[in-house]
Order: sequence, then C-alpha cells, then structure tokens
Amino acid sequence: MNLPGRPAAGDAYITLLGRSTWALVNAYHAVVRERGLRPEQVVIVTEEPYAEAASIAAVAVGIVSEGYGFSPAVRVEILPEADFVRSGQTIRSLAVDFIEQGYDAAIDITSGRKVTVAGALVALSVEGVDIRHIYYLAMKTTDDIAKPYMMIPHQVQRIHDLVEDAGAISA
Repeated sequence: MNLPGRPAAGDAYITLLGRSTWALVNAYHAVVRERGLRPEQVVIVTEEPYAEAASIAAVAVGIVSEGYGFSPAVRVEILPEADFVRSGQTIRSLAVDFIEQGYDAAIDITSGRKVTVAGALVALSVEGVDIRHIYYLAMKTTDDIAKPYMMIPHQVQRIHDLVEDAGAISA
C-alpha cells in the first residue's frame, strides 16, 4: 500500500499497550537496539483502563530513544475497552495514514491485549495494508521480567519480526 515512486519518509511505529508497561518499553528497546529501527513517529494505542500507564510508557519511549540519539514524536490513542472493531479501525487508520505520508509502518503487539491485537491484525490483513514489521518480544519465562530490557538476560528474550518469520515459512 506504499505509494509507487514515493520514497519512504522514515519509520513509524505503532505499539499496543495492555497490562504491562514494561513489556511495551522493553519490546521498543529491543527493536531499537537489535533491529536498528529509528521511528520518527510513535503511537501508543491502549484501552481506557490503561490510559494512565500510557503516559508513563510515552515518557519511557522518549528516554530510550534519546539514549540512541533520536527523538520521535510520541502520541497516545485511547480506545474503549474490549472493542475489537474499533481497535481494528483505529490501528488500520493509523497505519494507512503513516503509509500515505511515506513512512514504513511497523506495529508491536507484545503488550497488547488479545482483543486489540486481533482487531489490529485482522483489520490490517483484510485491507491488505503494507505493514513492514510486526514485532513481538518473546520471553522464555515470566519470572522477574518487570525491569528494564538491559537487566533481563538476553538468552531469555528474543525480538521477533512476524513479517520476516512468515516469509521464512513461505520460502
């Protein structure tokens, strides 16, 4: 869905916040450190019950970014709780807007609640939206992981790009 002949303006990153702010921040840190992503735009999408944590996550995203020498515009989108359709519509709209502006769009599903993740992925798939990356930070354990990314042993965590992984399956 990127416009033909139009170079990408950079990267845009949509991240879903559910119950764990640490999961969102650590996945973002992993993407920046391990995958070299330097988004110019970051949108944190969350549901009403987690809105307060979203402001904390936004500050943390800014801190991580500054540590790597860049400063994205960060904003928060708040959705009604457990609204599959609205989640999908909102996230699809964000992705399409970024793509139309020339950005390569990425989404991180690590911290998202199932209804938000499912809504997003179904809506993006049905519309054929050209999401370049779908990130997920997998943890081999949930013991003692509510702390900064760099304090968690790297052997228990791995950042996945589900788009890349799907390409490996079809190859």
